Amino acid sequence: MKSLSETWFADGYIDFELKKYTLLAYLQEVNKYFDEHKLYPQLADVIFHYNNLVAFRENKKFLQEQFPKKLTGIQMQKLQVLYEQMMDDEELMQQLEEIINYAALKMRSTINNGTELYELIEDKLKISPVGIIPLEQNEGYFFLSSAVSLTRIYQYRLSIYEKHDEKFRSIRTEFIDTWYRSIANTFEHIKTDLVRNRSQLPNPAVYAIEANISLPVEETLLPIAKRSLVRYISKPQ
Repeated sequence: MKSLSETWFADGYIDFELKKYTLLAYLQEVNKYFDEHKLYPQLADVIFHYNNLVAFRENKKFLQEQFPKKLTGIQMQKLQVLYEQMMDDEELMQQLEEIINYAALKMRSTINNGTELYELIEDKLKISPVGIIPLEQNEGYFFLSSAVSLTRIYQYRLSIYEKHDEKFRSIRTEFIDTWYRSIANTFEHIKTDLVRNRSQLPNPAVYAIEANISLPVEETLLPIAKRSLVRYISKPQ
């Protein structure tokens, strides 16, 4: 999917109809992916652009710690200078504000569509421990399956990082293998074979994440499953 530039609303010729056309073409493509139940990276991308608009509108000047991965120092400096210049040009500032207000409204609607789909899918996920869960749960495996008997196996590792004096948990995953689950080949059997063949984790935490609907794995099921597993492990037992 072709995304907007980080500073699309202020790039080039600032004209409401031109920017409106650019925005609607982008959102139309995003919603097409949502219709196919493909949420990522589209949902995260729209949220990023929405936050950019709000930050500029509120004169937050795109704080670097807020967007450490996508917005460079040069881009932030460009927008800061642009904002200062436009403060002296009432007509241009009015045009830009019209673009930003319109775009924020349209993006908010698209984000709502995406989050509603996210929550609908999340509600259909069932997470359950496989066997006895050890006290150390920051590293282990999870089995991911949807409406079919195919089960994808991932190794996961949780880590904690701090931002603005708050602690957050992140998860890194590695795809291991694919198994077909059956009456004879249960999650417990898969866990036994997994531990036997991968000695680096002799007593791992193992979870089954099941969805009763068929979904795109990389674009939807896996990212939602990862976030859900982090919350599941992090909640008080």
